[in-house]
Amino acid sequence: MKKLLAALCLAVPLQAAPLKVYILAGQSNMQGHANVSTFDYLAKDPQTAPLLQEMRGKDGKPKVSDRVWISYLSEGRGGEPAVKEGKLTTGFGAREEAIGPEFTFGLAMEKHVKEPILLIKTAWGGKSLHTDFRPPGAAGSEEAGKYYQLMIDHVKKVLADPGKVVPGHKAGDGVELAGFVWFQGWNDLVDGKAYPARDKPGGYDRYAEYMAQLIRDVRKDLDAPELPVVIGVLGVGGPTALYDSPRYKGVHQNFRDAMAAPAALPEFKGNVAAVLTERFWDKKLEAAREKKERTAEEEEIVKGASNQAYHYLGSAKILGQIGKAFADALAEMK
Repeated sequence: MKKLLAALCLAVPLQAAPLKVYILAGQSNMQGHANVSTFDYLAKDPQTAPLLQEMRGKDGKPKVSDRVWISYLSEGRGGEPAVKEGKLTTGFGAREEAIGPEFTFGLAMEKHVKEPILLIKTAWGGKSLHTDFRPPGAAGSEEAGKYYQLMIDHVKKVLADPGKVVPGHKAGDGVELAGFVWFQGWNDLVDGKAYPARDKPGGYDRYAEYMAQLIRDVRKDLDAPELPVVIGVLGVGGPTALYDSPRYKGVHQNFRDAMAAPAALPEFKGNVAAVLTERFWDKKLEAAREKKERTAEEEEIVKGASNQAYHYLGSAKILGQIGKAFADALAEMK
């Protein structure tokens, strides 16, 4: 009997595990401006040193995943759409030598799921939800914002033939849309014309309305009514309670509250989560970066930054923790 069962097992081909697909979308911070030169800074903090080990291979170089692939649509030279695809590693950020949240998101998701993983990332710098990503179902919209449509079109194109990105994947292997991550906000935050009462409570209510509609429309357009969603709440500067100046405290908190609000709606209970990225801000790095004259220790600290504050200082320590948090939040929903 055992021999017969063994023979049957050999005769029936095993079906490959379904491909887990995660969509990552937003503007410049989803693109990612953290230069790989900032990786070493993670080792200086006992809390992030273990994450650095995950980000590097045994040879000390940035890790190249064997189970995560990515298709990344953004702007290329001259502003024309450009797609980059391959195994997940560094270089899928805003520049060849940069990372965004996708890097540690994929590495963390490898630990949460056993199936092969495909990330579909669409991100462009300087884009708003109010106009550029405006969902078609938003009040007053006759059509979708240009970048909303580009996002949906790219996702559908990749899903039509995932084997073009993931070698060996066949049509019968199965595909599961497993999560959507939204990380955006700066252009809406600073748009006083679109949000004239932004310094008052509720001044960004329209953003919250657009965000909720974005979730509904993405689910509808991709035929995934229960698609788990993570909203990366803008957290540049850290918790507003710790701001050195009160000048922008109210405006920033109003915006963050609006970003997070859809996660509390009854219709999204259990399948939409807001991740407060302010938790990963590095005040020590920010302070050293702002100094004109630095000590030798501070000169070492500033090596952990490679860009401006609104790009999370271009710090792999900050964006690395954010990417992992996005993955962990989706895993908790499942």
